[in-house]
Order: sequence, then structure tokens, then C-alpha cells
Amino acid sequence: MLGSNDLIADAIGLLRPRTVIEPSLHAAGEWALRFDRFPHVKLGFVARGECWLVLDGREPELLEEGDAYLLINPPPYVLASTLTAKPRAAKSLWGSTADDALRIGPEAEEDTYLCGGHFSFEGANTPFLTDVLPLLVHVRAMDPRVRLLRQLGELMVAEVEAAAVGSSLVLEHLAQILFVHMLRAHAGQADRPTGWLRALTDDAISAALRAMHADVAHPWTLDELAGISCMSRSNFASTFKKQVGTAPREYLIQWRMSLARDALSRGTRSISELAFATGYKSESAFSTAFRRVTGSSPKHFRDASNRTK
Repeated sequence: MLGSNDLIADAIGLLRPRTVIEPSLHAAGEWALRFDRFPHVKLGFVARGECWLVLDGREPELLEEGDAYLLINPPPYVLASTLTAKPRAAKSLWGSTADDALRIGPEAEEDTYLCGGHFSFEGANTPFLTDVLPLLVHVRAMDPRVRLLRQLGELMVAEVEAAAVGSSLVLEHLAQILFVHMLRAHAGQADRPTGWLRALTDDAISAALRAMHADVAHPWTLDELAGISCMSRSNFASTFKKQVGTAPREYLIQWRMSLARDALSRGTRSISELAFATGYKSESAFSTAFRRVTGSSPKHFRDASNRTK
């Protein structure tokens, strides 16, 4: 995947998410479900009604009809009709569902309908995405910028209810499209994102980022990147670090090593090929940089990855 100028596509492509659509929740009356800690990303959409989301250590958040949310490496959390309801373990109830839905209370009196799933990511590159996201990304239905996001959520609901031939494949792709739109919406909230995701809202800095991603082997200089951003050298350096959280050169090295980890774990290139593909003039220079970032030599990393397959 070397050589792309779409940062969100790069991040998701690097992590190769495994998408699981979970049974939808249909609930009536008073209810509360407690979910275990999850090491990657949860996705949810409120198709009807509303409910409370209670994350350990945070104020409760009301999820309303049409809202979408992401939970990033969440600690144990609760979804509930009211804050006074006594939670039951979600895992045991979900495990006992006979079909693709969990029903709580009288079906005819359904108050709340949630659908969603989760993403699990591959390898050591997960932090490239999860580190730039908060614990909760909550995009509200009333937000005028995300009309399409709500339409995607409604399309997911329709596909869940139809249960037609090929629906599992359609739902997998819909969930990933919804995920991308959630990231776009979050990036547009300039007071919230961090790291490279925040920089997507800055045309000058994102131009430099896209250039680095499009040609990762190029020996980028500060002057070249500043020129692409139409900024002075010093202004570019300070703005880039403020927006992205690290210096341009350090960001480039980290991205190169992320690509290298992916290629080594998959065995798609030899170490010498990978060295030149990521902008190093020799295998030894690449190995030194790789060890500095990962704490392991490329060979040891590749061998360890092969042993875990």
C-alpha cells in the first residue's frame, strides 16, 4: 500500500479492519446492559428512540434517534433506558440470541432500536488511528454537516431488517463507509481532533501530509514541504508540529515504519526492497531506523510475526 495521498484510506487500509455486525438491540420499558472492555472500536447507530451511554469515569451521554457513535478502546460501559436501571451483563444475553436481534421487554412496546458492530485491527499499527481519536466520537443527528451519515445509518438498518442474500457483505461495507464518515465528521470538529486527523482541516498542512503519503520514498526536506504548503520554512515547521503533534521529519519516519511493519508482517517484500521503498539508501540505514522506532530489527520483527500466524 505504499504511495497514496488519502490519509483516512491509508490509515484504514493499513489496519485492515475486521468488521463484525452485532445483533441489533430492540428494547422496551426499563433496561440497562453492561458491556465489557473492548480493545478496538465499537460503532453504533440509534435507529429509533434514545438511551444513555455511561462510560466509566465520564458523565453520562444521551444518545438520541439518528445519532451515531464510536467507542475507541472503551473501558466497561453501560447502555440504559434510565440512569437508575440496574445493569445486566450484555455478554450473556447476546450469547443467547437465537437470531440477529436481542429483544428486551414486550416487542409491541419497543422504545429503543440500536444497531452496529465493531472493528478489530491487525498488528502493531493500531495506534496510528486509535491514538488520534478520543474515547467517544458522538455525531448527533441534528448536526447539519452529517446528513449523509444518517442516511447511511438508515441504510444499515434497512439491510439488517431485510436479511437478504449477501446482506453480510453489504453490512460489512456499510459499516466501514459509516466509519469513514464518522472520521470525516470528527475531523470537521476542529476543537476536538488530535494528530494527523486534526490536520485534515488545515489545507496547508494536509497538502504536505498528502505529499509525504503519496511518495514515501522521496527524501523530503523541510523546504520542499513548506513550499507545498505555501508557507515559510519556520511557520510550516511550527504549524505542522502544533497541528500534528510531532515534527514533519518525525512524522515521516513514523509513517514509513508503520508501512514497514505491515509489509514485514505480511512478507510482501524483502528487507532490502523495503528499505529502498521507504526512502533509505541502504538496508543498514533502514534497519537502524526501524530498530530505533520499534525496538526490534526488521528480521526479528518479521520472524516474530511469522511465528504468530
